[in-house]
Amino acid sequence: MLNVIICEDNEKDRNNIITVVKGFMDKNQVKYDFHIYNDYNKDFMKIISIKIPFKIYLLDIETPSGSGIDIAREIRKKDVDSVIIFLTGHEELGNIVLKNDLMFLSFINKFDDLRGRLNKSLTKALDLLHQKRVIKFTDRNICYTININDILYVTKESFERKTIIKTDYNEFRVSKPLSEIIKMLDERFIQTHRACYINSERKVKVDKVSRIIMFDNGDTVDLLSDKYRKVVY
Repeated sequence: MLNVIICEDNEKDRNNIITVVKGFMDKNQVKYDFHIYNDYNKDFMKIISIKIPFKIYLLDIETPSGSGIDIAREIRKKDVDSVIIFLTGHEELGNIVLKNDLMFLSFINKFDDLRGRLNKSLTKALDLLHQKRVIKFTDRNICYTININDILYVTKESFERKTIIKTDYNEFRVSKPLSEIIKMLDERFIQTHRACYINSERKVKVDKVSRIIMFDNGDTVDLLSDKYRKVVY
């Protein structure tokens, strides 16, 4: 699931951008959520910190209360993986953007072939995001694409015979066996229990008494057996 985050203060321009993005995503059969803002306000700043997968930012260079360039700096402090596309009606601002090390994908003039240029940029954005380390599988006619960095742990729920993939933003319960899911993961995942593997790079603390493992987002799991304690500690 892509998350398309748009900030544009002009209603007409904002609607045009939404129309182009919607047309592109629907044509390419990409599942996505829109997050629409008309200014760099408190709600917009919250979306920067929220852990959701595959963000594409479409940032207006100038809004009443802020600069897209400054916002891009804030994004890059927390997130180097998301795609940033700048949109403006002022071509001359391109030099200012280029002077800043913002790792942006493209700089688009809203009044110069918006549809064509934005479609090309979105195509590049999808290519970049697909290069990120993800697992992809289909379970009961549902296609899953999950960023491995976002996975905290994977475990088996015996009662419903489901495999649980716990991420920052969701808990996926799938019918695929735990053994199949583990084969899709990389060396970061270590076994802590006969039915649990954790992302070792996300682990921050292990309580040896209660055997609770804490992750960097505050979530915990209590699946730690004697057999695997030394590996985890």
